[in-house]
Amino acid sequence: MMLRELTELLNHVPVSAVASDYARAIEEENCLGKRSGRTRALTKRHLKDLYSLHPSTTVFRVLRYFWQRDPEGRPLIAFLCAYARDSLLRGSAPFILQSAEGQAFSREALETYLDSKSPGRFSRATLKSAAQNLASSWTQAGHLAGCVKKTRSKAVATPGSTAYALFLGFLSGARGESLLRTDYAKVLDCSFERVVELAETASRKGWIVFKRVGNVIEVLFPALLTEEEKEWTRE
Repeated sequence: MMLRELTELLNHVPVSAVASDYARAIEEENCLGKRSGRTRALTKRHLKDLYSLHPSTTVFRVLRYFWQRDPEGRPLIAFLCAYARDSLLRGSAPFILQSAEGQAFSREALETYLDSKSPGRFSRATLKSAAQNLASSWTQAGHLAGCVKKTRSKAVATPGSTAYALFLGFLSGARGESLLRTDYAKVLDCSFERVVELAETASRKGWIVFKRVGNVIEVLFPALLTEEEKEWTRE
């Protein structure tokens, strides 16, 4: 998920930047320290695929909102954005998340899993490359640990990453308690009650509105949606 590159880019480009500022920072200013123009162009393309890098894209604009406010949550915040935009990353989630903490990770097993979901879609070389990249992304997010030999670990959810996961679920159509049970919420890698606790903390910080009365849960995002986006979600 190119967490290092994203971090360096967002450190370099101000929140008020427009889309062209991100492209210029990567290709002309070489803020990521790439050796050639071709590598800079490829890096820009991959980052745009994962994160958009365009303030008019809701998921990227809100990523930057939480990125500024919750530094500890940045790995999961970045991962959630990439997860929302990358179908292969989403497709690998059941394989990773169903593994028990401490269980050894097998790249070959992930290759077999990916191939079983789309038989014949990928060559062996592509499967290997995809599995390596996916393992790297899940490691950067905290769901895997280790370098050569990886094992399942628990990601560390924070108020910002939790609020972002709920927001992404809201954009996908979930409401109320179901927001805490979406695939985005599952990526947080913690219990339902822990998600509630973190959401309540995010609400106290003014990032979202979270209300729970008995079994009834309401989550609102007044600080995160433009008026036009609010209209979209009401339709």
